[in-house]
Amino acid sequence: MPFEKISKNIYLVGGESLTASGDCLIYAVDLGKLVLIDCGVGPGWATLRANMEEAGLQPDKLNTLLLTHGHVDHIGAAPDIAADTNCEVVAHADDAEAIESGDTKKTAADWYGRELTPMQLDRRMDGEKLDLFFPNGTLHLLHTPGHTPGSIVAWLDTEDAGRILFGQDIHGPFHPAFGSDKSQWRASMHKLLLLEADILCEGHYGIIRGKQAVKDFIKGFLERFV
Repeated sequence: MPFEKISKNIYLVGGESLTASGDCLIYAVDLGKLVLIDCGVGPGWATLRANMEEAGLQPDKLNTLLLTHGHVDHIGAAPDIAADTNCEVVAHADDAEAIESGDTKKTAADWYGRELTPMQLDRRMDGEKLDLFFPNGTLHLLHTPGHTPGSIVAWLDTEDAGRILFGQDIHGPFHPAFGSDKSQWRASMHKLLLLEADILCEGHYGIIRGKQAVKDFIKGFLERFV
C-alpha cells in the first residue's frame, strides 16, 4: 500500500520506500484543509500526488506545505508543489535564507549531489510558537533549534489517537555547515518531552507509538549526544 494511516485523517504518504530515493518521511494531515509536512528531495512529487489520492486526499487542494527545516530531503520538491497547487509554504525564519537562496551547504544539497531551486516562502514563523488554525483543528508549531537554527516540530491533539507529534529530524545529525548547536538541541528535546506525545512521527525513523516509547526514543538520543 502506498500510504499508511496513522489516525483519522493523518497519513504517512512519502519516504524512500514510498516516493523517491533520499526522501524523508512525508506526512499529510486533513484538518478540513489539507496540510503536507515536508515533501522530499524533488523527483518523487508525482508519486507523492498519487499516494495522497490513493489515501483519499486531494493534492490539488493542498492548503499548506510545512517545511520543518531547510534540508533538501525535506524541501526539494517544494517549488514544484507550490507551482502545482498554489499552497502556502511555511518555514521558520531562521532557516529561511538558506531555503530562499538555495544554499547548497546549509540545505545539505551537496550531500545529496543535487541542485536546489531557490524559492520564496509565503510565511515565516518568527519566534518560538505559532498556531495554524484550520476548520477541523489547530496545528501547533514549536521552534526546536539544534539540528538547524530554524528546525521546528508540529503537534496536534486528536480524538482517536491522542497527541501526535511531527518531529522530523529530532535525531540530528549535527554539522557546522548546517549551523547545528547541540546545546540548543538538548534544550529543544526537553521541550518535546514535556509535550508527552502519544505518537511521534519522525522524519527518518518512522512512527513511534505510545507515550513511553516516544519518551524513550527522545531520551535515547539525549544519552547518545552528551
